[in-house]
Amino acid sequence: MGRIPSFFSNLCFRQNPKSLPAITPQIRNRYLSLDQFNGNSEELAHHPQKADEIFAQNRISSLNETSRLSEELMQNPQNPDEKFAQTQISSVSEIAKEVSKFIRTRPRWEQALLSDFPTVNFADPAVYNAVLKQESNVFLSLRFYLWLRSQSGVLFDPVLCNVMFNRLVEAKAAYAAKSFLHDTKFEPEPRCLELYVRCLCENGLIDDALGVFERLKMIGYCVSLETWNLALSHCVRTSRVDVVWRLYGEMMECGVVTDVDTIGHLIQAFCLENNVAKGYELLQQVLGAGHVPDNIVFNKLISALCKNGNFGKVSAVLHNMIAKNRPPDIYTYQEIIYRLCKGRMRNEGLRIFDELKNRGYFPDRVMYTTMIHGLCRNKDLGDARKLWFEMIQNGIIPNEYTYNAFIDGLWRSGHYDEAEKLYKEMVDRGYGETTVSYNTMINGLCLNGKVEEAQALFEEMNEKGIVRDSITYNSLIKGFCLQGKLTEAMYFFIELRKQGFRPSTATFTTLIEKLCEAGQVKEAETLWLDIQDSGLEPAFRSLDPIISGLSKQEQFAEALEWLGCMINSGVRPKKTTLETLVERLSLADRSDDALFVLGYMLKMGIVLEQSSCRSLVYQLCRTNSHHTKTVLEKILDRR
Repeated sequence: MGRIPSFFSNLCFRQNPKSLPAITPQIRNRYLSLDQFNGNSEELAHHPQKADEIFAQNRISSLNETSRLSEELMQNPQNPDEKFAQTQISSVSEIAKEVSKFIRTRPRWEQALLSDFPTVNFADPAVYNAVLKQESNVFLSLRFYLWLRSQSGVLFDPVLCNVMFNRLVEAKAAYAAKSFLHDTKFEPEPRCLELYVRCLCENGLIDDALGVFERLKMIGYCVSLETWNLALSHCVRTSRVDVVWRLYGEMMECGVVTDVDTIGHLIQAFCLENNVAKGYELLQQVLGAGHVPDNIVFNKLISALCKNGNFGKVSAVLHNMIAKNRPPDIYTYQEIIYRLCKGRMRNEGLRIFDELKNRGYFPDRVMYTTMIHGLCRNKDLGDARKLWFEMIQNGIIPNEYTYNAFIDGLWRSGHYDEAEKLYKEMVDRGYGETTVSYNTMINGLCLNGKVEEAQALFEEMNEKGIVRDSITYNSLIKGFCLQGKLTEAMYFFIELRKQGFRPSTATFTTLIEKLCEAGQVKEAETLWLDIQDSGLEPAFRSLDPIISGLSKQEQFAEALEWLGCMINSGVRPKKTTLETLVERLSLADRSDDALFVLGYMLKMGIVLEQSSCRSLVYQLCRTNSHHTKTVLEKILDRR
């Protein structure tokens, strides 16, 4: 007997018509049906050829009816909501197109999909695969998948899961893919898992990627070198040096043959953990083997060598780059110049800067700003001014940071008028209304004793809605301290704390020092302990003025206690602090304590000044101390 092809009975039609909305007789007649055979089924059973002919005739009739209804819909579109229910779709591809269009154009399509497509069997793999293929938006695809899961009677096979998972991975939707795996509990194919590893690494999910590596290792699947290198690259970018070495060890276990990219990642890992010597040694080995890493590897190594002040090897790396046809680019030189200037080697930085220009490179604004800032910090205002005008002549317009670097240098060199003139020019160019520009002026005014003008700018910031930061407050605190105005300094210190900012080490030390100079040692002690109790780490160097202040007030027990605290913290007290303590202890007839402090000084290689020696020896002789001869011998040996 002729029978309906499985394409129509299984793919296009839902298997449970009772659950569908009522279908009108007219619509029902349009679908391929066996109703007309009910009366003569026995006859057809004995004449299968006739049954096939009847089926073919019905098929042609149905297609003609479909065509006629489509034309009617085109001419009379008054009821668009009934379009999908009244149009027969003759292939899975057409079904998928209409469903995909429906999903894209209906905000709440989940509520109407079944009623608008009453005869489509969405649980069939051919249907949902076609829909997913048609849908370009991966998150709409995921939404469709979740809708399918919510339908009763829908069974999910690995095919659907793999299709959806692959779509998420291809879209780099790492978090969605991770959640999908967790919810479905299915096992993707190894190749899909390898692509998932890349997706996780590119989204910074290194630990999750390690878990997938472990799964692949357990099933005996070794990923490609490209994937290993991509994982190493992202570990370096996120400074996960521990993972770099772990992955490299697993590569060796799997027998993977590394390439120059792998070695480049290892060199960068050595630099990140400050094992620069190993990185340099590895570079020499790879160069000796005839391989040349990318410029980024050379640049990272140069940066690490500069940080350690090993500029001799920096020069060697530069020569290697040129010899191996990897000429240093502007970023290489920029890194060297920046590190030289930061390491107070501005003259060497200026030499490299000139060499850069001689090689035909054109420094950009960042590099000019770096050089101007470094020269100004070194109070080399002449060379800074020269570069300023050279930059402008080369058509490079200074930006906010260039202006502020030069203005700061002018203030530090005492060129007040020029600094204020340049500040006005910066404001006229539209760079003045920022936190950075105000901080530059406030700090400059404070350094030169103009704290009232600095405070006026501080108030102006509030009026104009410009954010104040820790630098703003720290500058004012130091400025008022230098002027001996401790009340104002303490006010701004309290305000700084209220705003949640942290005092800089220089600010805190200056404030402690000025309090002690004013005889307010107890206030300084309280302030130091308060900072420590608040969870901040006060600088132990700031204990020097407290120890000296307590010594002058003859509060020796507390002074020695603070000295022990300082020593235990690993901070070496200043020579003047120890000399003051020894001298004051001697004058107070506390020879044993004085000798204790002296012993510590001698152990640290610190020699007493002549006046302090004379005072201590005189006091020991006056008390007929039996230590006098021993102390004199030790002092003379040190001298």
